[in-house]
Amino acid sequence: MSGSRVLSFGHYQPSKVLTNAELEQMVDTTDAWIQSRVGIRTRRVAAEDESVADMAAKAAEHALANAGLTGADIDFVVVATCTALDRSPNTAARVAAAVGAQAPAALDVNTACSGFPHAMALADQSIRTGSATKALVIGVEKLTDFADWTDRTTCVLIGDGAGAAVVVASEEPEISPVVWGSVPEMGRAVRIEAPSNTFAQEGQSVYRWATTALPRVALQVCERAGVKPEELGGVVLHQANLRIIEPLARKIGAVNAVIAKDVVDSGNTSAASIPLALSKLIERGEIEKGSPVLLFAFGGGLSYAGQIINCP
Repeated sequence: MSGSRVLSFGHYQPSKVLTNAELEQMVDTTDAWIQSRVGIRTRRVAAEDESVADMAAKAAEHALANAGLTGADIDFVVVATCTALDRSPNTAARVAAAVGAQAPAALDVNTACSGFPHAMALADQSIRTGSATKALVIGVEKLTDFADWTDRTTCVLIGDGAGAAVVVASEEPEISPVVWGSVPEMGRAVRIEAPSNTFAQEGQSVYRWATTALPRVALQVCERAGVKPEELGGVVLHQANLRIIEPLARKIGAVNAVIAKDVVDSGNTSAASIPLALSKLIERGEIEKGSPVLLFAFGGGLSYAGQIINCP
């Protein structure tokens, strides 16, 4: 085998919906302000006793079912998250146990919101080199554990959820080489730090950087994959802000692509946002099977990563 491909996606969201109207009762904000600034209408909030590992396992089970596989088939589990409360065993090991994987490599990746493309790249590279054959790649966050519910600039943004993909060996590569990097001088622009351990960001700085620097990097992803932007069937960017997603898709010339806008209903779910959004699009039949889909995210660090996959 000379490459890898995505066999399926799956997702999970908590049942509790938090609307903008409810946030109006909690903090000094309005539905109109939230929608005009970030495009969010609702987000999901996990139960107090629902852990990051719990949500990740449910998304993984959904992806496995869609692939026609079981946990026993998996030999690599990689989980992207920055909100796991437990340090050891890591989230990947907990998910492996929950789904019945037998003896998998299990590791967590923490690059915050850009975690899923990083994790996808690790799975792809591991399969290409023969270190793995079937991988679970998961993005999951419980950001509400780290919310400052008195800060109207951040608490309106975040939501909880998980998305997962099953990646397997393939005769022809269907996952492009990753383009990844970071901007160390902006490393604290998005953060969850002690002693407060609450989500904070320099919103205007991140917005300016994302709308000016990222289109060029996204075009590098397309170039490395040998795919023209107009050939893209889907564009799934990190679901941070509708005011970032729509202009970036326009600037790279993805004129024929379905643009994921799950941020409207799910909020910013950090590392979960790409697989969560894409799983929903596939479930609804909105992206053609086999079409090239751009996955691209940025997050704490200030890290970024992206690749193009063939839609399963």
